[in-house]
Amino acid sequence: MIGLHDEAGPAAGAKPSRLPELTRGIFAETGTLCDALKLEHRPEQEQMARAVAGAFTDDTPLLFEAGTGVGKSLAYLIPGLIHAVDQSRKLIVSTHTISLQEQIEQKDLPLCRRIFKTAPAGAPYAGFRSAVLVGKSNYLCPTRLSHALADRASLFADADYEELQRIASWAETTVTGLRHELKPPPRPEVWEAVNADSSACSRKHCDCEKCHYQRARARLRQAHVIIVNHALLFALINAGGAQAQGAQREARGVLFPDDFLVLDEAHTVPEVATDNFGLSLSSYGVDRALKHLFNPKTKRGVLRKLGGPEAQQLVVDALDAAKQFFDFLAARVLDQRAIVRIREAGVAEPVLQGPLGALERVLAKLADKAAPDSRESEELLEQKQRIKGLQAGLMEWLTLGDKGHVYWTERSGRKQTIVTLRSAPIDVAPELRKHLFGCQTSVVCTSATLAMGGSIEPFAARIGAEQAEAVAVKSPFDYERHMRVFVATDVPLPSPNEARLALETLTDYIRFCTGQVKGGSLVLFTSYTDMRAVATTLEPEWRQAGRPFLMQGAELSRTELAHQMRTLGNAVLFGTDSFWTGVDVPGTALSQVIITRLPFDPPTHPITEAKCEHIRDAGGNPFNELTLPDALIKFRQGVGRLIRSKTDRGLVTILDTRVLAKTYGREFLASLPTTAYERMSRENRERVFRPFP
Repeated sequence: MIGLHDEAGPAAGAKPSRLPELTRGIFAETGTLCDALKLEHRPEQEQMARAVAGAFTDDTPLLFEAGTGVGKSLAYLIPGLIHAVDQSRKLIVSTHTISLQEQIEQKDLPLCRRIFKTAPAGAPYAGFRSAVLVGKSNYLCPTRLSHALADRASLFADADYEELQRIASWAETTVTGLRHELKPPPRPEVWEAVNADSSACSRKHCDCEKCHYQRARARLRQAHVIIVNHALLFALINAGGAQAQGAQREARGVLFPDDFLVLDEAHTVPEVATDNFGLSLSSYGVDRALKHLFNPKTKRGVLRKLGGPEAQQLVVDALDAAKQFFDFLAARVLDQRAIVRIREAGVAEPVLQGPLGALERVLAKLADKAAPDSRESEELLEQKQRIKGLQAGLMEWLTLGDKGHVYWTERSGRKQTIVTLRSAPIDVAPELRKHLFGCQTSVVCTSATLAMGGSIEPFAARIGAEQAEAVAVKSPFDYERHMRVFVATDVPLPSPNEARLALETLTDYIRFCTGQVKGGSLVLFTSYTDMRAVATTLEPEWRQAGRPFLMQGAELSRTELAHQMRTLGNAVLFGTDSFWTGVDVPGTALSQVIITRLPFDPPTHPITEAKCEHIRDAGGNPFNELTLPDALIKFRQGVGRLIRSKTDRGLVTILDTRVLAKTYGREFLASLPTTAYERMSRENRERVFRPFP
């Protein structure tokens, strides 16, 4: 997938470490940050930096909850860069959100360089090198582009050739060769023929000075710190991790030989790891893979040039079998619900296995006939492995091959016509214990929300880090003065009988609360249906009043929505799920967070259902051990969107009366960063609800 197997191995022998000494000199009350850069001393930041330095020095794991405002990025970057340079090892920093990646790359690393240049002992570290690791398929490969242009008659129909020409024009000016630069985005079926995710993109075939991916690899080889996202990190770990990149079986390292790792926004690790350690095979992906070989409508594809009528007919047979297989699942299994758990093997006939097997065999024969080590031979062998992977995935899903996994199928896409076969580990801790915390290197997990009920131990058990040191420090912000919390007492509890009244009451409260606040309001939902229903009523009112309204799921991405909110200053933003975490809008542009419902995960999703069964079978309580802890962390994240700087202030408005009516509600109230809250109803809210001036 990423193809870094020839990376340089670990340095021979560790050097003496000055890390603890230098960390103290930078973060102390009389250290570089305060004296030379005139930054405010943060005792919590110093405590974290020293704990991180100790974990790096001893190659031990660390779980560190650092409240908002601690400055955790510098607290792990400064020790990490010192350690990386001194020991000739790579620091891997993994984040969940694009915004944090951009902050680290564009703001924090330049500040680190400035700190090192200012510190008397920092000069050797000021020249550190950094790189951002993105998936191989995101890069344009000029070699593959030139081959695609040369073979256009056999690969592309006229419409696709126009798209290829557009990519070729862009290729003449792009510096990075990254797909996201190209607007509008390239069509997937054309981009697949020119991106770097192929054996044709290699040192043997590509000019390392011209190929964007090969240049990126060179930067990675030289980098002291590499920034990556959680999804790619766990996909690479699942593909072999450090051993796939050349490390010996017993050598330390998670992703690269002898690396060490920081997982920021670590509260998302269980979910992201679960998603990436499973199977995902869609009707759309199978169709694309087969039509890349030969498209019977356009008569184009790899096998038009490299195969004959027999091979092309085998692709047609496989396409017909794939349509039959996925249509059966759509009509018989997914006819009533969009997501259905598969509990028994043999839910569908393996009609696709035979055609895929025949196609794999003919691709092997064609590769044998091609010139050894030629581009044609490599292309055919690569396609053979791809078809073999599809076949293996289908067989695992049909037989429920991994007893530790839960299996399901789902419909997706705008027209709900894509059928996807899915699986995920029921308990991800063993995988993480082996592939993350069992790699003999330091792994630091940090976030503003790791603790559940005041303890980090439940999170540690969930990710297989029971032996890790666990530390929590509070935010230095003055929440008692800068945050006001209001709880509605008269919103009906969620129930089918009260659904209409509850929605009307929510709508009325959102209209009232947003109308009282001069700045912006972030309204967090747990249901797309509720969000759209409230928006249908309120959006015309706001539009008529000239109030900017933004909503997740429309045209703008999450990053663009957050940017719009920061720019507009008084917008109302409706968001679900992903907007509970990682959105950073400082200042009055976000003056209120409204929580419409407590963020409990739907108990009917196959993963949640299987995890609850697993806990119950072990004699545990699924609500107390899974449902409630997950909701508490998400709730804390949602509340945490409000105060992003020392001068921020604003309101948290909770419209779910379960925080008052249910026994577990006190745990949500106890997790608030301020101890005081006020109750309000529609009768007294004009008097009780008090925004900041």
